[in-house]
Amino acid sequence: MHVVLASASPARLSVLRSAGLDPLVEVSDVDEDALLAAVPDASPSEKVTRLAGAKATTVARRIAEAHPDAVVIGCDSMLHIDGELVGKPVDADQARKRWRAMAGGTGELVTGHAVLRLADGEIDRVAEGAAVTTVRFGEPTEDELEAYLATGEPLAVAGAFTLDGLGGWFVEGIDGDPSNVIGISLPLTRRLLAGVGVRVTDLWRSVAQG
Repeated sequence: MHVVLASASPARLSVLRSAGLDPLVEVSDVDEDALLAAVPDASPSEKVTRLAGAKATTVARRIAEAHPDAVVIGCDSMLHIDGELVGKPVDADQARKRWRAMAGGTGELVTGHAVLRLADGEIDRVAEGAAVTTVRFGEPTEDELEAYLATGEPLAVAGAFTLDGLGGWFVEGIDGDPSNVIGISLPLTRRLLAGVGVRVTDLWRSVAQG
């Protein structure tokens, strides 16, 4: 059984590889803004889970013929802070403003997950959920913030920070699952895989056997 990651995120791929999986990567082309606009009153968890589900479904339909028996994993992460749900900043100026607002405070990194099981080329079973991890931000100096912005990293990630990259220097701590902050919660994904009838340990063995 193939495992397919419906995400372009190198961080998510790294987490899964470190945890014993070697998924195929297939990037979706979902219009995230349109999907979010359709559910303005949904909770942060509901919004990111809907996005994750749309990504996984799009990819599952695309790969069904080539990989009729597969598991597709979709994720979407956003930062919930000061009552606002934010994704990747559009430019360095927006990232700068976000960091000035986040510094010394806390936010919730919310990641929606969707796991779809394909059987004979059809979506057979679906399991969805969201994980929330509280992030306690440090207070970078102006020089540190400008140096961080100059790397370009904050522009590529939800909330304009990473835990496993350069942004980790400016995170004081977290409360919850660290893998969720990186982009995919291993504990939740394990439960969702079980929900579609797949044991994660079986995926380990399939990787080990090539």
